Amino acid sequence: NPAKTIIIESLDIITITVPPALPAAMTAGIVYAQRRLKQLGIFCISPQRINICGQINLVCFDKTGTLTEDGLDLWGVQRVESGRFHLSEESAHKENLVKSQFVACMATCHSLTKIEGQLSGDPLDLKMFEATGWILEEATEEETALHNRIMPTVVRPPKQLLPSQPDVSADQDMELAELSSLYEIGIVRQFPFSSALQRMSVVSRTLGQKCMDAYMKGAPEVVASLCKTETVPEDFSEVLERYTKQGFRVIAVAHRRLGSKLNWHKVQNINRDNIEANMEFLGLIIMQNKLKAETPGVLQDLRRANIRTVMVTGDNMLTAISVARDCGMIPPEDTVIIADALPPHDGQTAKITWRYADKPSRKTQLEEINISLEDEDHVEEPTTQEMYHFAMNGKSFSIIAEHFPDMLQKLVLHGTVFARMAPDQKTLLIETLQGVDYFVGMCGDGANDCGALKRAHGGISLSELEASVASPFTSKTPNISCVPNLIREGRAALITSFCVFKFMALYSIIQYISVVLLYSIFSNLGDFQFLFIDIAIILLIVFTMSLNPAWKELVSRRPPSGLISGPLLFSVLTQILICLGFQTITFLWVKRQPWYEVWTPDTDVCNQSGHLNVSDLNDTEVDEHNIQNFENTSLFYVSSFQYLIVAIVFSKGKPFRQPSYKNYPFVLSAVSLYFFLLFIMFYPVEGIDDFLEIVCVPFEWRIRLFLIIVVNAAVSVLVETFILDIVLWKLAFSRDKQANYGVTPAAPTPQGATDLQADKCFSWLCPRRMMAKARYMHLAQELSVDPDWPPKPTTTTEAKPRPENSSAYEIIIPS
Repeated sequence: NPAKTIIIESLDIITITVPPALPAAMTAGIVYAQRRLKQLGIFCISPQRINICGQINLVCFDKTGTLTEDGLDLWGVQRVESGRFHLSEESAHKENLVKSQFVACMATCHSLTKIEGQLSGDPLDLKMFEATGWILEEATEEETALHNRIMPTVVRPPKQLLPSQPDVSADQDMELAELSSLYEIGIVRQFPFSSALQRMSVVSRTLGQKCMDAYMKGAPEVVASLCKTETVPEDFSEVLERYTKQGFRVIAVAHRRLGSKLNWHKVQNINRDNIEANMEFLGLIIMQNKLKAETPGVLQDLRRANIRTVMVTGDNMLTAISVARDCGMIPPEDTVIIADALPPHDGQTAKITWRYADKPSRKTQLEEINISLEDEDHVEEPTTQEMYHFAMNGKSFSIIAEHFPDMLQKLVLHGTVFARMAPDQKTLLIETLQGVDYFVGMCGDGANDCGALKRAHGGISLSELEASVASPFTSKTPNISCVPNLIREGRAALITSFCVFKFMALYSIIQYISVVLLYSIFSNLGDFQFLFIDIAIILLIVFTMSLNPAWKELVSRRPPSGLISGPLLFSVLTQILICLGFQTITFLWVKRQPWYEVWTPDTDVCNQSGHLNVSDLNDTEVDEHNIQNFENTSLFYVSSFQYLIVAIVFSKGKPFRQPSYKNYPFVLSAVSLYFFLLFIMFYPVEGIDDFLEIVCVPFEWRIRLFLIIVVNAAVSVLVETFILDIVLWKLAFSRDKQANYGVTPAAPTPQGATDLQADKCFSWLCPRRMMAKARYMHLAQELSVDPDWPPKPTTTTEAKPRPENSSAYEIIIPS
């Protein structure tokens, strides 16, 4: 039945064009990338995110524990006496300060305890107590049981820190002398630290004294507000700002002598508000949160790769800006503009006031910044473009998100520091950045980062605690060096997926072309020819071509964002046309050979009588399916080499993967297959020929087939390497580069004009190519010609009811 035959053969063609091994082949690259990440100490619970990480162009970092060390080190102290600051001192570890109230506060005002003989508690408390050099002793279980749980925790300095005692006269009682030389303080009651109150305090009693003392430590502004005005230095705000701008964490301490009527029992029942009032300001403890050694280098690598970096922290704004400058996130010459937003109150609308974070080292006017943006003649160096950065705290961020939604997207385009951010605000920031089409990575280590880590395209946790549960990736290495490693592996996996997809697409199309050409003479590929192609060539190649490791460094290029892109479509289409052309040439040329005739088992064009013995079984099969003929044999040789040619052409190395010649399994597989195919082509083996149903052809035709294969390989390499990589991909990457920092020059550069002309030439491949795809690119282009952007310091932006087709805010310049 001819109709039945046509339907069956058509369905056969459809199954050829849809390769069943495609899903497995596409997964192989991700599996290999996951294995390489594990070797780098990065564990993944969501493998499908690996490819997405190859597109990341902005990374948000938590500060404490991520960019900086977890713990704090004591940088120094600045004591206050008689309402005036002393000069800062490196330590409180001095003989003349041992019995001072300042050191007593450091030694007692904490929540430390001993567990199995080791001091444990808050890292800040631990560093502060260790800086005193004192000893902490807790009552044993027997002592507390004996004294009905009233034995206090005792702290005392070691004997070597105490001032030397004068010689004891012979008639003086030795026990009294020992008692007078003993100095220790018992902690009678503790009011623990409260994040709402931003302070903690203790009540203590020094051995041999009748009155008790209250000590308090906490946020400087809070502590100063609870002290007597005359004890707080007049330059308190200036000194505090100086330290915070340098990135230090500042703790204030205070003291109060309690009345003699306040005994132990009364202290246990007294309210902390009665204790924490009318105190005397003792001074400041300055703690240093050091950058991790790897932080500056990693941030520099990301910046060099045109990947934006943003800090999202719960810490103080000025401290965060200082750390951002120290680690290179904000270059020293760049200006930081702080956005302070106030909610609507007393009938007034919400407003934003703009101010410099600090006075720039040179007098930079923002009008000049706009000019430099427009006149910039090279877009590859973001350091020369991005002359200003926005910083804001969580409160301002929430107000702007609610009352200035259209301005928020403009702010995140240059927003670098987001301080005092709550967990939900961190998540909202990630969503806002994604809303302007950034591919966002997030790196953090705390429970407050969980929402952001989960929401980001690629979240990586530096902790194996709460954050690792929400994050797709967890790094065993507790520093941010894992971030470029993840992006590199993501890029390698993404390019591998593209290579595999293109190869599998070409494999099915090459086979489809062969089958359609053979159908025209009522022939087909043999079962064992199909089997050899599908198993020996395709599976072997596709699972080894995915083994290329990532390139050793991050480059400024980014991989294409999807399969439906000009360069990738051009690559596939051109290779299809090349394979179609050379198979068609082979199919037509073989018929024009002088020795050509319709093949039968009796045909002997090779003059090899031994090859004429064909079994009766094969005779039956040939009669039915017409497998053995000159066209089949010629197309089998050429198409088999074409699979290997496109595999090598598509297996790109630099700049995202290591070169293919370093992928030894792939090289070994490809070379082995080349040698085998050349061997059976030039030195026919009867057993192999019978198995693959190949017929013998004259030696001169084999030479011509070899020339066809060589020319095919040369054309494929030329088109893919030179035309595609140098012209089309370069244009795609240069476009990404220009817009990667959200800054696009207003006037086209000579190079830009050339690229624009080339873009027009290839616009037929991708009609949307002429438009910037990402929303942040559109915003950058709009802002580069906006005379009112960035907002100038001393101006105020007020929200107003949003009329139709109008802005939701207006800028007011004070007179």
